[in-house]
Amino acid sequence: MTELFLVRHGQASFGAKNYDKLSPLGHQQSRWLGEYFSERQTDIAQIWTGTLVRHQETAQGILDGTSQTFRPRVDASFNEFDFQSIGRAYLKLFPQEVLPTAATPAEFYRLLKKAMLAWSNNELESADIPESWGDFERRVRYSIELLQKDAGQGPVLVVSSGGAIAMLLSVVLGLNAAQVIELNMQIRNTSFSHFYFNQHNIRLSSFNNVPHLDTLERLSSITFS
Repeated sequence: MTELFLVRHGQASFGAKNYDKLSPLGHQQSRWLGEYFSERQTDIAQIWTGTLVRHQETAQGILDGTSQTFRPRVDASFNEFDFQSIGRAYLKLFPQEVLPTAATPAEFYRLLKKAMLAWSNNELESADIPESWGDFERRVRYSIELLQKDAGQGPVLVVSSGGAIAMLLSVVLGLNAAQVIELNMQIRNTSFSHFYFNQHNIRLSSFNNVPHLDTLERLSSITFS
């Protein structure tokens, strides 16, 4: 069976006008992960990313750390769900929950959790969001099918986002929506979940690993945004 390393992007620019780019720490996390793969002599045969800038910057940082130079393959099925549209649709129903301008990341994630639960229960106005929860699940299932077409070509690394990773885990493990949402909130930047897969099956080996950050001098570099 082929190895799959499913990586969440590096720390993005939370609170900035444009969230969809890596922070300086996010770039460093990505290079460290590439160096980790190089040190353990893991020769990645393919890299896939979504179309988002933070995905592609993370992939480039990993490649820089491994000194590999091939071009990642890009497909929108690995993209994150549109959390901004879902948040707006939720606040349209519950305007009293609008966050203050200086809201903390913890406050934002509490609101996002409520919005995702409402989305998964089909409680949001469909005209306000680009895809339903069911559409999101089908998109992630398609991303697995993409990978399985080329199974057996060597270790594969995919850079994606927390929500898409949690949904993929739900497909593999048979989780419900509430469990998907809880997992989404736990996935660390540049963590990888390790799988084995072939054209017919995909099996989880480990979840949310950050060995490249799990040292005393790097513990403060473990982030969730």
